[in-house]
Amino acid sequence: MKRLLILIIVAAAGWTAYWFVASSAAKSGFSAWFEDRRADGWVAEYEDLSVSGFPNRVDATFDNLTLADPETGAAIDLPFFQLFALSYRPNHLIAIWPDTQTLSFPDEKIRIATEDMRASLVLGKATSLPLERSNLLIGQLQVKSSKDWQLSARELRVALHRLPDTHASYGFAVDAVDLAPPVAYRLSGDDSLPNTLKTVQMDMDITFERPLDLSVIEEDRSQPTQMNLKHAEIAWGDLNLQAAGKVDINAAGYPTGEVTIRATNWRDILAVARSSGDLPESIINTSEAALEALARLSGNAQTLDIPLKFSRERTWLGPLPIGPAPIIRLR
Repeated sequence: MKRLLILIIVAAAGWTAYWFVASSAAKSGFSAWFEDRRADGWVAEYEDLSVSGFPNRVDATFDNLTLADPETGAAIDLPFFQLFALSYRPNHLIAIWPDTQTLSFPDEKIRIATEDMRASLVLGKATSLPLERSNLLIGQLQVKSSKDWQLSARELRVALHRLPDTHASYGFAVDAVDLAPPVAYRLSGDDSLPNTLKTVQMDMDITFERPLDLSVIEEDRSQPTQMNLKHAEIAWGDLNLQAAGKVDINAAGYPTGEVTIRATNWRDILAVARSSGDLPESIINTSEAALEALARLSGNAQTLDIPLKFSRERTWLGPLPIGPAPIIRLR
C-alpha cells in the first residue's frame, strides 16, 4: 500500500511538472509568434495572455486582441479569444470567439455578432502546423457592413478537411439554417419571398497551390488552383438554384471551365437580381434574352439547365459573352 501511495505521488508530481512545462511552452510560443508578427510590420497586440486548464488542458485566453496584416490591410479586433487543447493532444485545438468582433479592410468595416462561435481544428505534427481538418459552428449570426449591407443566419456550419493522399486538396462544405442574404434586406415589402432562405448547402473540393498552414497567416494566402463543385443548392420560397461543375484557376484568379446551373422559376430569380441592384442592368438584360432563347429551345418555361462557361476572362452563356469572369483570389 505504501509503495502504491508513493507511485501515485510520483505520478501526480510528474504530471504536474509536465503541465507546467507544457503551459509555459505554450505561453512562450504565443508571445514569440506575436513578436515575430510585429517584426514583420504587423499590428499584433493583446492586453493580457493567461494560460489555465490544469490538469488535463492547456487553455490560452487573449484579452483585447488586435491583428492587422500590412500587406492586405485586413485587421481583426476581438475583446477576447481562446484556444483550448488537451494536455496529451496539443495538435487538437478548440477555438472560441467572443459574441462581438470587428473585421476591417481598407474600404470596409464589418461588425459580427453571434451567440456562439467555435471551431475544432486538428493540425499536423510538422512545425508549419498544416491543417488536417476543421469544423466551424456559428449560432445566431448577425453581420453588418459599413457599406450598408447585412446578413444573418440562425446557424452556420463550415467544414474543411484535407483529402486523403493529396498534397494541398481539401473538401469544403457549408450548411446554413435560416440564412437571410444581403439582398433580403433590400427587397421591397411587396415581394412575396420569405425573409430567409429555406436551403443553403454547398459541397466542393478545392486544390490550393500549397497546403494550408501557418504560412497562409504569416506570409501570403495560398491561392486556389482548381475548384470541383460537386453540389450547391439555394432554395428561397419557390425559387431554387442548383449548381455543379469544375474550373481551373490561373495565377491571376480567372477560372476556366464550366458550371451547370439548374434554375427553377428563373424569371423570378432575375427579377430579384434586378431589384437588388447587385448586377449591372446590361448583364441582367443580356442574361434574360439568352435564357428566354434557351427556354424556347428546351420547351420548359420554368426550369432551365444553364451551362455557364468561363474562358478568356469572360463568362459565356452558350455562345454569348454575358460579362467578365469572376476573379477568385483570397485576400
